[in-house]
Amino acid sequence: MSGRQSAEERKAQIVAEVLRLADEIGPDRLSTTEVARAIGLSQPAIFRHFPTKSALWLAVAEDIADRLQNYWAAAEAGATGPHARLKALISAQLTAIAETPALPSILFSRELQVDNPALRDVFRKLLSALQGRLVAAIRELQAAGHLRRDVGPEDVAILLTSLVQGVAIRWTLGARGFALVTEGLRLFDVQMELLRPKEGACDA
Repeated sequence: MSGRQSAEERKAQIVAEVLRLADEIGPDRLSTTEVARAIGLSQPAIFRHFPTKSALWLAVAEDIADRLQNYWAAAEAGATGPHARLKALISAQLTAIAETPALPSILFSRELQVDNPALRDVFRKLLSALQGRLVAAIRELQAAGHLRRDVGPEDVAILLTSLVQGVAIRWTLGARGFALVTEGLRLFDVQMELLRPKEGACDA
């Protein structure tokens, strides 16, 4: 068997190295020279696979998107009932961040916010897809009377995704000094308790 990698294998290796280095030194300081050096390639070899730095970042975003959507699908498939589905989706998102620690810094990078509209578009669509899954479970909970109906399902979904983003930022700034998934799910339970209908209250 040849030790040479196929083009797809080499691309996957480059993307994985970008994610590792983005976590180590930050996405805005990352250069293709550093990626090439870490893998043991020349810089022109990187550009044979990705013609521009923007194309490389787009491949990174698409890799993250594929991974997250696989997490979500597995989470929903293994959950019974809307509450379990909702919690599993939040757990999957937190797990993905814990396993890809560069994700929060990529989301707030200059590369994403200013330099690369295609990258921003991938993440915008990804967030919209997650919101849609959350909203579907929230509507079921509200219809069954397990969640306040005076708060719009889209707003509840925004609260939950904001919770994930907030705890991820705190985890990053705090040198990852706590268990991200455990803390995120603890706060999820707090948030859901606050949204539970009060006994005897009419919130319709």
